[in-house]
Amino acid sequence: MIPVALTIAGSDPSGGAGIQADLKTFHRFGVYGEAVITLLTVQNTTRVSRVETMAPALVVEQLQAVLEDIRPGAAKTGALGNEEIVNAVAEAAAGFDFPLVVDPVMISKHGAPLVSEAARSAIANRLVPRAFLLTPNLEEAAALTGLRIDGLAGMRRAAEALAAMGAHAALVKGGHLADCATDVLFDGRQWHEFPARRIATNNTHGTGCTYSATITAELARGTELVEAV
Repeated sequence: MIPVALTIAGSDPSGGAGIQADLKTFHRFGVYGEAVITLLTVQNTTRVSRVETMAPALVVEQLQAVLEDIRPGAAKTGALGNEEIVNAVAEAAAGFDFPLVVDPVMISKHGAPLVSEAARSAIANRLVPRAFLLTPNLEEAAALTGLRIDGLAGMRRAAEALAAMGAHAALVKGGHLADCATDVLFDGRQWHEFPARRIATNNTHGTGCTYSATITAELARGTELVEAV
């Protein structure tokens, strides 16, 4: 049977991020993808000019319809938009019998806010404890923990703090570091580092979505966490 992965995220009409990027990634890794839409954006590769959130009840109904018919082997969240949607997803996630990857999307690549301040608090207090894996970038990790993060030592402290907040594991992404692109994973017991060479490019729209979707696809296939990352 083909593995199934679910994305709970926003729509990017340009196809580079959000559910469009997630579904493309699932397909690339041989996983059947399904999607619950949380918000609509007006954006392309250079700008985000409008964000409209779905009614929380509609998000929940989409999720219920999926779970009763095509239950996934793993799921991920992306942009959730507002406090009500975050709380609704977190409540539903309490009943998940599959791993949930939480990509705490807060700001778009172009600087547009994708969640409210109240939603940030709800992510920290309600959704982080539901996460099998949390995948923040440096800015998101700093916003969730209140820590200053400017290097690998700070990334380790943030990953530990996120685990203390309830996440089973935390992957702090180093794509915004000044001198390298090393990611730091704390699985609750051990540390793992994934160094990468920084490549000069402007083609970075949707990288966080694609990364978390890849991990989700691998988890749906039964891959262990460290190998999936």
